[in-house]
Amino acid sequence: MWSGRSRSGPLVATIALVVAMSVGMQGQVEAQGATPVIVVLRDGVDPAATANDHSARYGADVAHVYTAALRGYAARVPAARLGALASDSRVAFISEDRPVSALDGHAGELPFGVDRIDGELSTKAGANNSAPAIAVIDTGSGPHSDLNIAGGKNCSTGRKFDDGNGHGTHVAGTIAAKKNGTGVVGVLPGAPIYSVRVLNNAGSGTFSSVICGVDWVTANAASFGIKVANMSLGGGGSDSPSDANCNNANNDALHKAICNSVKAGVTYVVAAGNSAVDFAGFVPAAYDEVLTVTAMADFDGKPGGLAAATCRADVDDTAADFSNFATLADDKAHTIAAPGVCIKSTWKGGGYNTISGTSMASPHAAGTAALCIVSTSTSGTCAGLMPAQIIQKLRSDAAARPPAYGFAEDANSTSTNYYGHLIYAGGY
Repeated sequence: MWSGRSRSGPLVATIALVVAMSVGMQGQVEAQGATPVIVVLRDGVDPAATANDHSARYGADVAHVYTAALRGYAARVPAARLGALASDSRVAFISEDRPVSALDGHAGELPFGVDRIDGELSTKAGANNSAPAIAVIDTGSGPHSDLNIAGGKNCSTGRKFDDGNGHGTHVAGTIAAKKNGTGVVGVLPGAPIYSVRVLNNAGSGTFSSVICGVDWVTANAASFGIKVANMSLGGGGSDSPSDANCNNANNDALHKAICNSVKAGVTYVVAAGNSAVDFAGFVPAAYDEVLTVTAMADFDGKPGGLAAATCRADVDDTAADFSNFATLADDKAHTIAAPGVCIKSTWKGGGYNTISGTSMASPHAAGTAALCIVSTSTSGTCAGLMPAQIIQKLRSDAAARPPAYGFAEDANSTSTNYYGHLIYAGGY
């Protein structure tokens, strides 16, 4: 499980998908006698009608119905009926549902993180109300005067998609805080943010609520112009040995949902995790279809490694001491780095906060991906590219920067822990 704190400093912001199951598919039963599962249906099967039928046949207490990223539903099913449900001809497979939890880590101020990736040099540094929209799949985002919240969905509790925690609003501000003379400035100022709330006020939820968010993004991406989704969350899991079938082989409903959403044209940017270990054992970071973002430390917005530490102990222009990393070739191929230490951004209630984590690095990359898509420059634009091409474009543009632009353990170094090149926002 991702740690919410670094080993040497204060709280490191992230969202951890807790992998300890109180109910498993091997017949363990909760006190209530029901097992939380995600039922993935075969192609051509009507999800809503089937969920209703399964409710009557197998006692499924349905929580979410998925129609876009997945065809299926999430429910609590009596343990004694799971075998019969799994044998139903309409069911492709049943995936475990798991708990999730959140552990929270100046007029017109340009935050050090945005400065460090040269976001201020962008051709789109003003207001960008018509830019590609970014979905923040998190604790909710806003309301906040510095953010352009275009709409959203609550997959957690209640109807409102406002942030009840602070984490999601912080992520949104790094992506797109307005350039309005107050507060902070994001990578793509004023871009539309869709607040996709998958966690409650305490920062907890389930895999099924996360899939609900992915499903909503997939269903609405075309009509709302959503091109990028940020997921500053993760937990235990892995990519399958063969990814050709979107992980149908190991019954990973979350991977299947993200895979289908990527096919619909949404670029997913995710946090690598805060355990200072190989992220091959964490999802969605390990999925080949996403851009996985590690964290580096920067305390002055400039290269060179000369600044003193500020809000927590770390070393300027080095890999953040809590950041996960890649070691496998397949994982290196979708990894990039961004600032994630002592990042100031918007916060719940209309204020601002400074926190750290790969959760804070990921939105720097998500904003840059949207920036590249909207760019009017003749070189470096991602407009018209598919998500896999956008990911590789961002990585190749980062790799093309001179060595002095990067940090001590970046991809130019001999470090056995791969953090990737530092993302570059200045060329779009």
